[in-house]
Amino acid sequence: MNTGKTVFSQIMDFMPSHEFRKCIKRYNGHYKKQSFSCMDQFLCMAFAQLTFRESLRDIEACLRSLKNKLYHLGIRGKISRSTLADANNKRDWRIYADFAQVLIHQARSLYSNDEFGVELKNTVYALDSTTIKLCLSLFPWAAYCSTQAGVRMHTLLDLRGSIPSFVEITDAKFQDIEILDILIPDPGSFYIMDRAYMGSRQLYTLNQASAFFVTRLTSGIKHKRLYSHPVDKKSGLRCDQTIVFVSKKPSSNYPDKLRKVVYYDKEQNVRYAFLTNNFQLPALTITQLYKQRWKVELFFKWIKQHLRIKKFFGTSENAIKTQIWTAISIYVLIAIIKKRLNLDLQLYTILQILSVSSFEKIELSRLLNDEYYKDQTNDNRNQLQLFN
Repeated sequence: MNTGKTVFSQIMDFMPSHEFRKCIKRYNGHYKKQSFSCMDQFLCMAFAQLTFRESLRDIEACLRSLKNKLYHLGIRGKISRSTLADANNKRDWRIYADFAQVLIHQARSLYSNDEFGVELKNTVYALDSTTIKLCLSLFPWAAYCSTQAGVRMHTLLDLRGSIPSFVEITDAKFQDIEILDILIPDPGSFYIMDRAYMGSRQLYTLNQASAFFVTRLTSGIKHKRLYSHPVDKKSGLRCDQTIVFVSKKPSSNYPDKLRKVVYYDKEQNVRYAFLTNNFQLPALTITQLYKQRWKVELFFKWIKQHLRIKKFFGTSENAIKTQIWTAISIYVLIAIIKKRLNLDLQLYTILQILSVSSFEKIELSRLLNDEYYKDQTNDNRNQLQLFN
């Protein structure tokens, strides 16, 4: 029973605290920091994410107004914006990145049997990136041209549950294709990517690791047809071919055979050419897999709209990464709660409820299982175009 505990405290009870302490110890997070611990910092940042705080002053004012409840929330240190700003700027962001990975591991195991729109037993990832724009005068270290600044968030999304399994935060000049040199391939899994990741060397690395990929074929790459397989043109398919690259650099980087699938979208009057190294799946399933890539775009849209990663509480690179990783931790923690409490609500609805009831003393499962909320959660969201 959670009688007498605030909703915020019950949410934080889902945190594996022993794993968090391991992350702190790994990076010596408490070195010369006695009055304001890493847990205090994380809880303050989590409070900001859950209740949509806009600034350090906002966080300070709200938490100080609840000073009689802070101890029960797990916050032991004195709250001040200068102390929190100092912690965000100086305390190693990798503490929170590693802890987010712990939560991601838990969430992926909980969602491992979920359906994602295609009948396939393999793990399927969608890989993409988004640019988080910053003010050039406040973040000069993040400049990527004479007038703009920003950081790029590269994300590998596990489509079962839409859980980010890999996140890398780089400067905005970092090319998408370069992330494949960092990524450790998961044998037997599918990687769904757009044309920005169309690099023959990187794709061959995935192939050599026994991983599959589905991407868009760049028109400038010359190739030769070796064999054509029959297709049902009524389904929208136009061809299913076995090909090899003939251009000098692509052919030397990727010497093996590839599969080209062409699909015609009547509604948009556009032909799409897909490239894959999988020869077993039906051609139409290859097109359906690529369709699922829109989920990573929805993920970026969702976290930008519903979490605090557009307005930052600090101007240093360390503060930016700390805030982004805390936001990811909260996203995954809410996903864990949704699964463990067997909730039918969308994550957006759960966050909205929690934002106005964080300090209520009501059992969390009772709060989020109210029949009224279930009646209000029909998903009327417009789906993105089939192949956007």
